[in-house]
Amino acid sequence: MVNTQSLTASLFSQLQNGPALQQVSQQLGMDSSQASQAIGAALPLLMGGLANNASQPQGAQSLLNALQRDHLGGGGAASGGFDLGGLIGAVLGGGGGASSPATNGLGILGHVFGGQTPQAASLLGQKTGLDSGRSGQLLAILAPIVMSFLAQRFAQQGNAGQLSQALGEENRQTGGGGIGDLLGGVLDQDGDGKFGVSDVLGLLGGKR
Repeated sequence: MVNTQSLTASLFSQLQNGPALQQVSQQLGMDSSQASQAIGAALPLLMGGLANNASQPQGAQSLLNALQRDHLGGGGAASGGFDLGGLIGAVLGGGGGASSPATNGLGILGHVFGGQTPQAASLLGQKTGLDSGRSGQLLAILAPIVMSFLAQRFAQQGNAGQLSQALGEENRQTGGGGIGDLLGGVLDQDGDGKFGVSDVLGLLGGKR
């Protein structure tokens, strides 16, 4: 499905093992096989959105700042590693951390997709057969997990260029979920027909 060396494949493998897959499937009201297929489609979409955001230096730096500020040691992720179990619990409400930036999936999606999360959920639904409600719910569950995963890989090093390069390569390996052209339209925040620095700043709050 994806290159075994990719970030997406590494995270997907972790989500497949242990209780995470069962927790997600129960939350969405589907069996584990359906949940696994949906997660496999959703992760490249999220990574593709982040890769687009980080394709400009200012966007990469803004993303790195967000990873360092909100996702190192937050939401159940210990600073020494990626605590998937604790993070899943917090995201699904077990940790009472819904208002935390580290676990606020809808808030993260707002930054990644620029307020066009419904369109992203619809795109995922077309690939998985899920209705838009469950597609959006799955994206909101996975968004904090992806951010925490990336924080553990890149935030401590503090190298925005490395983060941008890795996400760009990830996008090439996975095809951005196979919807690169549509993502470009979703992420065009200023309506000029192309994705540029002004769009990145709008997505990631680069003026902060």
